[in-house]
Amino acid sequence: MSTYRAFEATGVHQLRLVERDLVDPKPGHVRLRTEACGVCHTDVLAVEGLRPDPSRPVVPGHEIVGVIDAVGAGVTAWRPGDRVGVGFLNGHCGECEPCRRGDFVNCLGQEQTGTTIDGGYAEVTYARASGLVRIPDGMPAVEAAPLLCAGLTTLTALQQTPTRAGSLVAVQGIGGLGHLALQYARSLGHRVAAVARGQEKEQLARELGAHEYIDSTLTDPGTALADLGGASVIVATAASGTSMNPLVRGLAPGGTLVVVGAAPDPLTVGTADLIFGTRRIAGSLTGSSIQNEDNLAFSLAHGIRPSTETMPFTHAMDAYERMLSGKARFRVVLDMNA
Repeated sequence: MSTYRAFEATGVHQLRLVERDLVDPKPGHVRLRTEACGVCHTDVLAVEGLRPDPSRPVVPGHEIVGVIDAVGAGVTAWRPGDRVGVGFLNGHCGECEPCRRGDFVNCLGQEQTGTTIDGGYAEVTYARASGLVRIPDGMPAVEAAPLLCAGLTTLTALQQTPTRAGSLVAVQGIGGLGHLALQYARSLGHRVAAVARGQEKEQLARELGAHEYIDSTLTDPGTALADLGGASVIVATAASGTSMNPLVRGLAPGGTLVVVGAAPDPLTVGTADLIFGTRRIAGSLTGSSIQNEDNLAFSLAHGIRPSTETMPFTHAMDAYERMLSGKARFRVVLDMNA
């Protein structure tokens, strides 16, 4: 095979199926045959032109599972036939100051898969070797793909601060991120509260691991969490700063609100809510490649699985639209073998 098919995003809300020439991977990179690619809300950065030069074609997708078929010069830890994943962070440089201090997530020379560099809406993907994640035996590609982003993001958020088992931990939002966060929180041994809109979501929240359910349309979620004793950690997954505002009051003393839902509107917090109780607000950006391997191992050991809807690779635009509609339950995945 001398060419492969890929969907390129250009301009605003356009995906075009093209044929690309198959080339050898660059030094320090690998080439893999894509098995599956999750469709994540962050894909809007590419598809909706929310990048410096929307006219430059880029292949979206950053929840990629595939099999290596070629390695570039200098790659020694990976070989053809290895089954690997690629997440949002495409591999650290190892040379900038954050890397030299071991902070690979905030590497200054790191590409963002599917946004600043081509991603997985393609039959073939290229990736930096330092960003690769080993896929455990027995984990299907369609199941592993969403865990590489949504899974890692929520597990890392829950581990932002040392929280003892049995502590109250809250998850705001039951969607692509939240449905995994509930499973992780329960598996970590926490008392879990789910915060969402509407009573119809309560049964699902409890099935996913919630001990408590708070309907934010009926009660102030911060007050409700405070009445439960206060949460050591609240993971905010909803894409709404306004909906996060009351959560700070629901933190226990020393508690942390960890924001992983990117929202267009700002978070507004009363200074007294932070000062009294020494509470904190933090952001959390996914994790490193080795943390992602830990995430997959933890997920496999505890039976944590994403709820997925699969579509053939050739239906990439339909899959993207389905994700964008908010009606998917809960992660849409492109299956190259469908």
